[in-house]
Amino acid sequence: MAKYLISFPSAAMKVPTSEMEAVSHDSHEAIRAAKEAGVYVFGGGIDESVPPVLVSADGTVTNKTYPQTKEFNGGFCVLELPSRQDAIDWASRLAKACRCDQELRVFGYDPES
Repeated sequence: MAKYLISFPSAAMKVPTSEMEAVSHDSHEAIRAAKEAGVYVFGGGIDESVPPVLVSADGTVTNKTYPQTKEFNGGFCVLELPSRQDAIDWASRLAKACRCDQELRVFGYDPES
């Protein structure tokens, strides 16, 4: 089984304030279903109030990021699934719950992790 990252950037959620309670309910329901199915690994949202830092091998901390990840934010979950089609099905379920498209990526297999 492979682990899949299902995610979306904050800007993708263009949901009226009046619908946010329903989005919260539906997205939590989808995550509960993943847990009940035994495929949930972990998930959450990036806390955008805490700025990212870049940590070097010598322990130096710099208040910056890699340029290509400057806008890394939003929500994500990792699911362990038997096939890409199963991952697509779960991503579709989460897209419906969150009212926005979900990006799907697969983690490369590493026997040491």
